[in-house]
Amino acid sequence: MATQLTLVLGGIASGKSAHAEALARATGKPLIYLATAQAFDAEMQAKIARHRAARGPGWQVIEEPLDVAGRLRAAPEGHAMLLDCATMWLTNHLLADHDLAAQQTALLDGLAACRSDVVIVSNEVGLAGIPENALARRFANAQGSLNQALAARAGRVILVTAGLSMPLKAAP
Repeated sequence: MATQLTLVLGGIASGKSAHAEALARATGKPLIYLATAQAFDAEMQAKIARHRAARGPGWQVIEEPLDVAGRLRAAPEGHAMLLDCATMWLTNHLLADHDLAAQQTALLDGLAACRSDVVIVSNEVGLAGIPENALARRFANAQGSLNQALAARAGRVILVTAGLSMPLKAAP
């Protein structure tokens, strides 16, 4: 398993990415940013640029929309890796019509083989109502399953809302 695994959950624009970046920086280890977003439009391009500017220098950036498990297995020892975000990674697989259960298993296996600390950012989508269409329901169920599996393996789980962090699970 990753040397230390932390899951940072929150809603859209909750401050979860900034909090996760601070956690990774606090390790004092070399930093790897594993980005899963794809910029298909100007709005997403601007969001990625804002994240890049806010993060600042000092990060090795790896853009990987799908094979996150492979990147985790290949991570060098003694680094702090930030996976931002599991939700976008899941969406990429959903839209590619991949087997989501198999992808989740591969991700968990990649975490088990990882030799770096890992901080994972993920959206908490379970606080909203039941989605109105089949695709949205499939996504919400898959995201809930993924978050539960990640939380079960993580030594630390933090919920961020309105820029405030609330520990849900602390490392023993």
